[in-house]
Amino acid sequence: MKSDLSEASKPYIKYIESWLQQIPILQAKEIFSQPDACAITAVDIINGFIRLGALASSRVEPIIKPVTRLMQTAWDSGVTKILHLTDTHNPDALEFKSYPPHCLRGTAESEPVDELKALPFADHIQIIPKNTVASGLQTEFEDWVIVHPEVETYVVVGDVTDICVYQLAMYLQLDANARHLTRRVIIPENCVQTFDRPVSAAQKEGGFAHDGDLLHVVFLYHMASNGIKVVKAID
Repeated sequence: MKSDLSEASKPYIKYIESWLQQIPILQAKEIFSQPDACAITAVDIINGFIRLGALASSRVEPIIKPVTRLMQTAWDSGVTKILHLTDTHNPDALEFKSYPPHCLRGTAESEPVDELKALPFADHIQIIPKNTVASGLQTEFEDWVIVHPEVETYVVVGDVTDICVYQLAMYLQLDANARHLTRRVIIPENCVQTFDRPVSAAQKEGGFAHDGDLLHVVFLYHMASNGIKVVKAID
């Protein structure tokens, strides 16, 4: 590895910045033209990553409006398959070795944000709890995907870009690849976001720093390079 990684990476960072500026906006009427073949899959749009607890981040809150708007548009277009995968941890979750305790089962942190609950079709959103960052491991989602082969388009929204969104989108893409299925996995960039933890905080308090701006873009690019369709928005 080159000794001066920051200097050596400048061309790459410029390149992915340019890529992000050029990603398209897709039309909702095209994405939702066959509503029975489409599903909205949201992940962790819950209090514990936005408003309450150790992992709440104000950076994530701005995605709520575009997410609820997209869900409403999908529903109005006839899309009835809307799923929400939510962190719902047991007190002894092994994940707490890597992250502070968060989103414990039965607490307000594990609940969807009020804006999702206020949607007129909120009772029809299928909540699928998960006990790890991976939506496709030991959850009902694995079986759901298998028993709904008619779904050829999955729109992925939520947080955070480089952890749970990444795990969900890559699971859907890799599952399709492994089973030789024609499937579109679409991520609207305005409907996903990640958190930030400055280097200064990591140096002072321990743990890991997390550059939200950089990792948001790098992981979007990485997902795109693996066949996932990353777009600016779905309007």
